[in-house]
Amino acid sequence: MSLSRLPLSYCTNVHPGITVREVEAGLDRYTVAARSKSGKDLAAGLWLAQPVLEELLASPNALSGFAERLSARGLTTHTLNAFPYGNFHGARVKEQVYLPDWSQPPRLEYTRKCASILAELLPAGTEGSISTLPLGFKHLPHRPDFMEACIEQLIACARHLDRLRGESGKTIRLAIEPEPLCLLETTDEAIEFFHQLRERAAAAGAVETVERYIGLCYDVCHQAVEFEDVAASILSLDRAGVRINKVHISCALELEDPGGNVAGREALRHYIEPRYLHQTLARTRDGRIAREIDLNQRFLDAPATEFASADAWRVHFHVPVNAESLGPLRTTRAALREALTAVAGLQYAPHLEVETYTWNVLPGAGQVDLAQGLAEELIATRDLLESIGDQA
Repeated sequence: MSLSRLPLSYCTNVHPGITVREVEAGLDRYTVAARSKSGKDLAAGLWLAQPVLEELLASPNALSGFAERLSARGLTTHTLNAFPYGNFHGARVKEQVYLPDWSQPPRLEYTRKCASILAELLPAGTEGSISTLPLGFKHLPHRPDFMEACIEQLIACARHLDRLRGESGKTIRLAIEPEPLCLLETTDEAIEFFHQLRERAAAAGAVETVERYIGLCYDVCHQAVEFEDVAASILSLDRAGVRINKVHISCALELEDPGGNVAGREALRHYIEPRYLHQTLARTRDGRIAREIDLNQRFLDAPATEFASADAWRVHFHVPVNAESLGPLRTTRAALREALTAVAGLQYAPHLEVETYTWNVLPGAGQVDLAQGLAEELIATRDLLESIGDQA
């Protein structure tokens, strides 16, 4: 499969938008501008917060008008990011981004509405995907029957997507996105969960429906932070019959030799910020993985022994995907080639989306032209996809 021929999106959660007007202003200021600067075709991977959904569904003409204005801008939409439910650009997002979780009815209802909107936006003859959170966050309280409730709601979601296909002719798949310190974070956890999901679906007479519509969003940053071999991870998922419906093209921060790299540890202090959660993992010298919930001053001042003596740290901080390094820090860009090469060997085509949502909180963010930064990411990504295709 030639990845360079697939639509390439970037996720619009990088710019604020909790009203339709704000969403469209971001498309004009950044999306259209980035497409022009990159000189490449570009799809809009829309993030539509709950208030935006309500506005679009408030009247019969609201959604059709939005679709017409997207078309007038020359933008197509193949995938939505339905992970952040509310204001993703509030003063403090952190663990709140995992709420409502998949045990709670508002999460299912939000996802259904996203699917209805995407069915109206999808170009004719194409399929869609919706990425969503990995059930919930491990460090938040959960009801005793949490996993059972999540599974029941996911089966209900699959049935809704099947009905929507019958009504609209559009196939839209859900893409659950594993993330560090979430209920689904490792490849093994994802495979085990899909085994449980299929067992429950079979008992409910919905196994074919679940297998058709429920899969994963493979965020390369997240699995790199877990120190996974991303190519082996993708092969394992494929062998287990877990479909990757979407790939987030993303990079994390890496600190090599944390014990001796004083400049690197000091550089990490500039990445501490109050909005997003930056889970930090370390690979110990005996191969174990240690986890810290968030990058913070206390942790950097006195890291636990297993962190201080580790081979490397990786931080869930999405950084520009065209960067091999940022000062004394490295990035996990090398994992992108490994992951995308593995994806090119699949027998189907996931949606591809660049997701660097942290531009506004990066060190020196006020000096960055966001549209130019996005364009450079997109150019580098297209070059990477084409080089993988040439080697295939």
